[in-house]
Amino acid sequence: MKGDRVEIVVDVGDASRSYEIAATRAGRRVDVRIARGVVEVSEVTRTGTAVRTARFMAGRTLAVVEFPADKGPIPGE
Repeated sequence: MKGDRVEIVVDVGDASRSYEIAATRAGRRVDVRIARGVVEVSEVTRTGTAVRTARFMAGRTLAVVEFPADKGPIPGE
């Protein structure tokens, strides 16, 4: 869904660096997988094909923050 995005904060030694992966088109989503010491963030199409992928060492990853897409106005507001 357009608007999905994930921010990853990684330790790079003497500082930290922030990366952002976002769904760039309608119908796409961002998936996060953590397995075997690797954090993998992928932008995925409706059919499940990964468009682009970023991989980070889990030991160096400080934070993974997911920002879901806005679902629209809430009834009653």
